[in-house]
Amino acid sequence: MMHSSPIHSKQVPEGSNAVFSIVIPTWNNLEYLQLCVKSIRKNSSLKHQIILHINEGKDGTLPWAISQPDISFTYSSNNIGICYAVNSAAALANTNYIVFLNDDMYLCPEWDLHLVREIQKIGHDHFFLSGTAIEPNSNNNCFISANFGSTPKDFDEFGLLSNYNKLKGSDWLGATWPPNIVHRKLWEAVGGYSTEFSPGMYSDPDFSMKLWQAGVRYFKGVSESRAYHFGSVSTKKIKRNKGHYQFLSKWGISASTFTKYYLKRGLPFDGQLVEPRLSLSVKLKNAWKRLALVTAPVSAQL
Repeated sequence: MMHSSPIHSKQVPEGSNAVFSIVIPTWNNLEYLQLCVKSIRKNSSLKHQIILHINEGKDGTLPWAISQPDISFTYSSNNIGICYAVNSAAALANTNYIVFLNDDMYLCPEWDLHLVREIQKIGHDHFFLSGTAIEPNSNNNCFISANFGSTPKDFDEFGLLSNYNKLKGSDWLGATWPPNIVHRKLWEAVGGYSTEFSPGMYSDPDFSMKLWQAGVRYFKGVSESRAYHFGSVSTKKIKRNKGHYQFLSKWGISASTFTKYYLKRGLPFDGQLVEPRLSLSVKLKNAWKRLALVTAPVSAQL
């Protein structure tokens, strides 16, 4: 169980021309965070509001954030997990669009311009978009595999900036992972990230399911909006919740069924999604999983 911690905040004055509110939870990853913020300042085509949630901040993150004139933040002296962190930071958002970004990501040039163009093309606010991550040695259909370093110390920034837009990729179905963007009215309608998934495993598909339940059917990974991802630095440090059990218990189907048959995650983007017709075998498989969950010891579900 995580220890409770009062949440404090600092909000800097923000001009009226900010387009996105970029929410970044961070947990003693100052080197990664500084590189992430550098990429926002250097590679964004438009002006954005930057909001951190600082968990602990024992590595100098807190004094660094205080010294930055363009960064708002919330702060907890203990690690409160991704869900509480993202929700706390998002409460300071003052634009119409909330972007969730990991602190171990480096945004590529025009990342924001491609999202704005996609939003304009959609013509409504009932959508969920993801940028496309470039990762070392990835075999995920949603990502682009290319190695420009595994830490800030060996990061080949020049190589990335020279090649990011030459890497082959295409738009994909099933937006889920950061960097992602949603209209603030949808964020508020579904209540942000579900804190019962703290510290955060399976909170991403849960958020997508909440949007699905709210009627969203436009889930798109935008290939041209790119970010280099060093690779889940913070999740390697936590004791993980058993989110697959929590998702199944909450929604009655497994997360894998949702992402494969509802979101069709990773398939080439071909337009708005529709309610799937699950085969009998898939229905039986999910029924068996629910039965196994009910009969499993409580300790196995925690």
